[in-house]
Amino acid sequence: MGHNLPEGIPLKLTRPVRDIRVDGTTTAAGLVEQMGRAGGFTAAKLAEAADILERMVADPRMYVFCSFPACIVATGARGLLLDMVRWGWIDCIVTTCGTLDHDIARTVGAYHSGTFDADDRQLHREGVYRLGNVFIGTDAYGPAIEKLMTELLEDLHEAGRRQMSSRQLCEEIGRRLGSKDSLLTAALEAGVPVFVPGITDGAVGSNLWMFSQEHKDLFVNPVLDERELADIVFTHKRTGAMLLGGGISKHHVIWWNQFKDGLDLVVSITTAMEADGSLSGARVREAVSWGKVSERAKYVTVEADITLALPLLVAAVAERTAKGRKGKARARKG
Repeated sequence: MGHNLPEGIPLKLTRPVRDIRVDGTTTAAGLVEQMGRAGGFTAAKLAEAADILERMVADPRMYVFCSFPACIVATGARGLLLDMVRWGWIDCIVTTCGTLDHDIARTVGAYHSGTFDADDRQLHREGVYRLGNVFIGTDAYGPAIEKLMTELLEDLHEAGRRQMSSRQLCEEIGRRLGSKDSLLTAALEAGVPVFVPGITDGAVGSNLWMFSQEHKDLFVNPVLDERELADIVFTHKRTGAMLLGGGISKHHVIWWNQFKDGLDLVVSITTAMEADGSLSGARVREAVSWGKVSERAKYVTVEADITLALPLLVAAVAERTAKGRKGKARARKG
């Protein structure tokens, strides 16, 4: 984040390392604040992320993107995304097709806690998918998604719908689910667009393909999404982003923001390594060279598991801003 001192300026030791102390009264915000003074490696970065996120959600003129991979939606972290959408912290979601898959499957069925070291051959024989240490019954995934998508696409086709964007498809799925537990339903109700640039890479995408075999006139047009994203970046002077994980979702957010001179505030959380040159492992500072993040931006990369860092981050900022416990939200931005 540009903490290196310019040449010739003497180093000043002005921030002594302080011990973290906790007791029965320690709050999330208080703990994260202590982490910022602890000289605690990644802990200090999480504290910095809290400061930047607080600035993002407190600025009513800032348009906030949130990108993430599908895997976290298979976990309890989905609840944090739901909260941030409902509180008005997020203005736009960019994610992967698997997010739609997991949101559907978890809304109409259930996932279960498992273990990383299970016997995968046994799981396969017993009809259980393993996603890390989450167990998913095969019936709770494929058949559930296929049923909902087939019925939805048939209804859309009968209503004369022939072309749609991934954002429009996400709205239709959210409307069909109609559940307080669904991320897509929450986004629909809050007016938060959900874009899926890799819409064919998942079970929902496979169902789109299968339906198209007999209905070749119904399709998802990704160019329609790009037009909307262009309108967003060209009409919002200030933009921020929570980049959770990497991949196509992260890149789509930073790619489009280069056309408005880059993001102004960025929090990135990743476990990917930088040394292999991957986009997922690239630190935010690399995006400055491309103009995807402004030279004047405040940003931080937190090297941590999203499911570990995000609960602390969200809890601390919710406490600081008095948002969350009563469902308060800042005004939606145009």
